[in-house]
Amino acid sequence: MQEERRRLYRSRTLKGGRIVTNDGHSTFDCTVRNLSDEGAKLIVASIVGLPQRFRLSMIDGRNFDCETIWHTETELGVRFL
Repeated sequence: MQEERRRLYRSRTLKGGRIVTNDGHSTFDCTVRNLSDEGAKLIVASIVGLPQRFRLSMIDGRNFDCETIWHTETELGVRFL
């Protein structure tokens, strides 16, 4: 099992969101799978075309500036800036 390196516990969630790039001209749908005050895990169809930094706009109205910390082909771990 992988050692937990986060300072804050991330609560499990299943919320819709959008990754917003290019000054709002480009968006990518995502699902927020876990969330803390410092970051989140996002599920996307593909990471192709996603920049290192972007804005996460959640369906509930919250917005976060993010930086990708790790990724697979369909998952992103992000830190809130």
